[in-house]
Amino acid sequence: MIKSEINDQRLVKRVLKGDKKSFDLLVLKYQQRVSAVLGRYKLSPEEVMDITQETFIKAYRSMEKFRGDSKFYTWLYRIAINTAKNHLISKSRRPPDVDIDVYEITSLLKSTNGPESEFEGERLSQVVEIAISKLPQDLKSAIIMREYEGMSYEDISAIMECPVGTVRSRIFRARESIDKEVKNII
Repeated sequence: MIKSEINDQRLVKRVLKGDKKSFDLLVLKYQQRVSAVLGRYKLSPEEVMDITQETFIKAYRSMEKFRGDSKFYTWLYRIAINTAKNHLISKSRRPPDVDIDVYEITSLLKSTNGPESEFEGERLSQVVEIAISKLPQDLKSAIIMREYEGMSYEDISAIMECPVGTVRSRIFRARESIDKEVKNII
């Protein structure tokens, strides 16, 4: 186990014994990451703040349900995503397309500094964003967690509650679909 995970486990045990300051430390450690994840949904900054707060309230209230089978952040991530989806449903909106930063892809095209290259980079960004938005939710979630959140297959598997092989398949299919869209413009 990584030192950070051990520290999280210790903090969770302290919280379960009634130490509220230990929970404050968990909030400080993960608040920005949770907000960043929620920021990928088309929510207002106020909604992101509210849902982040609600995520931590739910985590605190159900801390005894954290078994330690996965990393604390993986458990918290699942709560955040479910809270965001519930929020969107309660507003009678379906979950929006995820707005992905495609800086890495477009920076290669923009590096020549010509107007044509910049235009092509913007066009490619749009194509990638559209391709991701068209993906079924399970593929979209898997590719975002892997490529943009940098999560391991095991963590994604725990969050999505499916086998690692299924996660790998979803990521492969998502990449294939995105690649097909990009090839159509090149």
